[in-house]
Amino acid sequence: MIIWDDHFHVDPYKGLFLEAVKQFHRAGGTHLVVVYKTAHDYGFPGLKAEDFMKAMDFHIELVEKINRETPVKAYAVVGVHPAEFVYLAEQKGLEYAKDEVMKALKYAQRLCLEGKAIAIGEIGRPHYEVSEEIWEASIELMKYGMGLAKEADCAVQLHTESFDEERFRELGEYVREVGIKPYKVVKHFSPPLVKVAEEVGVFPSIIASKKNIKAAIEQGNRFMMETDYIDDKRRPGAVLGPKTVPKRTKAFLQNGLFTEEDVYKIHVENPRKVYEVEVEE
Repeated sequence: MIIWDDHFHVDPYKGLFLEAVKQFHRAGGTHLVVVYKTAHDYGFPGLKAEDFMKAMDFHIELVEKINRETPVKAYAVVGVHPAEFVYLAEQKGLEYAKDEVMKALKYAQRLCLEGKAIAIGEIGRPHYEVSEEIWEASIELMKYGMGLAKEADCAVQLHTESFDEERFRELGEYVREVGIKPYKVVKHFSPPLVKVAEEVGVFPSIIASKKNIKAAIEQGNRFMMETDYIDDKRRPGAVLGPKTVPKRTKAFLQNGLFTEEDVYKIHVENPRKVYEVEVEE
């Protein structure tokens, strides 16, 4: 059985790194979308475009190491986290920060075009309160990143504040404005609003708590599952532990909440459609 976790972080400095990946595999996991953390997490200052680019290169190396040294098939997602933009704007000013982040996102696009990454992300807007000008600039950068993904015909993973139906519809307006294929826009840390996301056209990647996945599958199987595992020994199992997606998937299948068709759709067909990768049978 193929089991895909759509949003998973690794940290060779503060976390378990390969051991976390092996835990995922021992629980039955097969495919991981490994998402860039921040330049800071990878030991770079995060004060200019080059810092982000070096951090992305380092992230690609980590993903290659997973593919070499574990049985899991890992895919890289690279970008500039919204919190990195906020930090940079506070340190160096808004216009400087925007310019540097745009350069870095262009580099993320290049890594996607070269086949080293499957999506630009996580990009978007901060999940905490910021000034109006930083908020507006974050939206501008989110649209810019979606535009780069459109050019490269790759996916984009979005980090945002907590989402509800109204915000999904607002995102749909941005998607139409940019012209990217809506199904290539992944709302990471999505609430289980499967029907609303389908109407808007974007793809929800849902935190794999029992409550969330139960609410999601009641609306259909057009979603992916994620842990948003952050790989930090100081916060073990946050957001959810590495074994969660395989364990939850198997339990839902055994308890009749998922059919085999649901599992295939969620873990094979949906990722294949969004990322255009051949998910090996």
